[in-house]
Parts: sequence; C-alpha cells; structure tokens
Amino acid sequence: MAASSSSSYLLCLISLVYLLISLLSIPSNATITIPLSFSTKFPSSDPVQILNHLATASLTRAQRLKLPKKIQTNDTATLSSSLVKTPLFAHSYGGYSISLSFGTPPQTVPFVFDTGSSLVWFPCTSRYLCSKCFFPNIDPNQIPAFIPKLSSSSKLVGCQNLKCSWIFGSDLQSRCQGCDPNLRNCTQACPPYILQYGLGSTAGLLLSETLDFPDQTVPNFLVGCSILSSRQPAGIAGFGRNPESLPSQMRLKKFSYCLVSRRFDETPVSSNLVLETGSGKAHDKIRDVSYTPFLKNPSVSNIAFQDYYYVSLRKIIIGDKHVKIPYSLLVPGPDGNGGTIVDSGSTFTFMERPVFEAVAKEFEAQMRNFSRSTAVETQSGLSPCFNISGEKSMRVPKLIFQFKGGAKMVLPSSNYLAFIGKPAAVCLMIVSDNAVDESAGSLGPAIILGNFQQQNFYVEFDLGKQRFGFAKQRCA
Repeated sequence: MAASSSSSYLLCLISLVYLLISLLSIPSNATITIPLSFSTKFPSSDPVQILNHLATASLTRAQRLKLPKKIQTNDTATLSSSLVKTPLFAHSYGGYSISLSFGTPPQTVPFVFDTGSSLVWFPCTSRYLCSKCFFPNIDPNQIPAFIPKLSSSSKLVGCQNLKCSWIFGSDLQSRCQGCDPNLRNCTQACPPYILQYGLGSTAGLLLSETLDFPDQTVPNFLVGCSILSSRQPAGIAGFGRNPESLPSQMRLKKFSYCLVSRRFDETPVSSNLVLETGSGKAHDKIRDVSYTPFLKNPSVSNIAFQDYYYVSLRKIIIGDKHVKIPYSLLVPGPDGNGGTIVDSGSTFTFMERPVFEAVAKEFEAQMRNFSRSTAVETQSGLSPCFNISGEKSMRVPKLIFQFKGGAKMVLPSSNYLAFIGKPAAVCLMIVSDNAVDESAGSLGPAIILGNFQQQNFYVEFDLGKQRFGFAKQRCA
C-alpha cells in the first residue's frame, strides 16, 4: 500500500521506536474472565429473512476459510473490489464479541471473537475509514477506535522486529526495501498489512502495545492498527494457532467459553470467555467433559491452514444411522484439503457438497412423513425444509458428531433445526457450497463446525494438551 494521507497521519502520531521481541510478563497461575456476547444486529425481524442472512453469511465465511489469503499489496483499491455481495449486517457474519483494553492509560474497544484467524486488530486513529459500513444501528462516523497518540506505550513495529515476520514471513526482506539482507541496523517500519475476511477487508500498520486486564498487563503485544477497512465496523480478536494470535502471545494453557443461545433480538445476554495462563484450578470444574485431539494440517504449500483448529471427526450420525462419508473428506490430506475445523466466527456449520448431500439425504429419509417445503427453502436459503402445518408435536432425528476417542457431541434440536411459525416449517441449519467458487474444486476444510451448533455447550481449547473438549451446559 503506497503512503497515503491516513498512514502519514499515523506516522506523525507515533514515534518510530523499534523493539526486539521480549518475554511476556504473565503470572504463572492466572485466570482471566471476559464477558462474551452475541454481536449481530439483524436488519429484519422476519425469522425467515434472518435465517437467509445467516445462511448466506455462513457460506461467505466458509469461502474465506477454504480459500484463505493474506492480501499484501500496494493497491488499496482491492479493499473495495472483488468482494462477495451479501446482505449487510454487523460484523459481516453472525458472531460473538468481547471487549479488550489496550494502551496507557487503557482504551477499551469491542472485538469480534474469532478462532479462525490470528491477528488482533482494532479500528485505529480518529481518521479511521470504513467503506460500506452502513450497518443497522451503526453510524460509520462513530465507530469506536483506538487513538495511539493518547497512549504512552504505543510504538510502531519495525522491520527488524521478529514480530514483523509473523505477518510477512519469508516475504519480509523484499518488503523492507532499503535494508540490508539480514535487516541489521534497519530503521524502516514494518510494511502495512492488508487482510481479507470473506465479506470485508482491513489495512493498517502494526503496533507494539500494552494489553490490559484488571489484574495484569501484557506488554509489547503485537496488534494491528487498522486505518482503512471495508465492511468491518469492529476489530477482530484472533484466537487462531499462529504466533500473532492472542492465545499465542499470552502463552495461554487453555481458553474456554459457553455460547448463549440466540433469540434473534437485542436481549443483552452474555456469557464468559475464560483465558487460563497457568495450570492451577481456573474455575469451577466442568463435569463430563469429552475430549478429542487437535490435528495439524500436513500441507506445506498452504501455510494459512495451519491457523485452524482441526479435530478428528470420525462419524456423523442421524437418528441411529451412521452416514457414510469418504475418509478423504474427514482427514486433511497432504494437499491440505479435507478435515474438520472448529470456528467461532462461522454461524451455521458448513459441509462440503458430498458430505452435505449424504447428511441431507439421510435426514430427509427419516422425515419421510413430512412433505418438502420448497417455498421456505427458497426464502430461507436452507435445505431441506419440511411442512409441519397442523402438527402439535413431532419426533425429529438426532444429530450426533462423533470424534476420535469416542467423544460424542449430541446436539439439541434447537442447534440444528430452525422451527418457523409462518409458514409452519422446520429446516436443517447446515449449509453447503452453493455460493462457494465451484471452479476451484474441493479446497480447504470439508467441514466447519460453526458457533450455532456450539450453543449451550461448554467448549474448551486445551492448548497445553492439544485437545478439544466439550460438555452440554446451559450458558445463560
């Protein structure tokens, strides 16, 4: 990105101080609890339209995760072009938000909680620009932003700082022009970043800042200071597996959450995101937690897949029937394609077309007493949907995800079935790749376990033991 008035303004606000990576000063046995709330404000009160928004956004999110790409270019015009057109609503997809405080003195700003990416970034400077950010109840001119000049701990990250390479990798040397090949005695600032998030994009400069919690601080935290975005009215708190993520920089032993069930309204209900930096008892012990190991994607050609939390999904069970799914789709291969990831930023669970068709076919077979409602399918973007007019009660097949080690996630019907009042219908809340670029073939994870299917489960990312845990729990 060429030097612009916005970036020049930022450079005037912050002194050019370059830091080498330093050890984090974190207590050896500490727990941090952060309120976690649903973040989307819907543009319609019609439940069918809401489902359509979420289904479309889930597909767009899947496209970004299946075809990940960090855009690092000198052309800022890419921020507003070549983007998928979908209905606009807060944060581009149905997600959950947290508030974090950065700076000295601390400034608190909201973030979308995202396990599918790693960089933590916030809207930055009083001149933050967000194009196409006319979301319901959001004034693009009043988006909360971090102001570096008000913080005595804000510092630009330089090319010589190891943390700069976390974002640019082996391409860093070519981007830090004017520096010697080993980047010694280099006074140049780390190049601007440009990242794409399915519907939106963001661009800015990297800062070294202090992350503040009530009982501790994390100095020299790498954070993105975004000065220009498209369709991104809030920052992203990246909880992925790369070095720049919040869990990696804080050296968390584990983090856990329990997502409150959506009511498709503005009810101010939240739950907690718990960060554990030590091995001691962090909170009340959750009973009957089932675990399955995390996997690493074996691909060396697409390192972006290393950011995701892969789990070993072995079986999908509908009612009492084991759905037959090709093994190549359940486990990521040498090319990086296939496998299952857990993603807090996706709304509905995504399944590659062969997986979805097998699941939908079995579900339809067990709902054979009900006729298909094609009108609701067209309106909602979900399929299959069934006409349940005149039914006072009904039995529906269970949906079970079984993982390596025998761990079974038995979903409550409200987590995978949408019951619609007018017209009376029930729809399977799983999406497939109708909107994903079919010309690209089968790429990336075949199954993305979304946050809707995680509602009212205690969910644990045990980073120390490299395992994923879950247990049924009322979250509200």
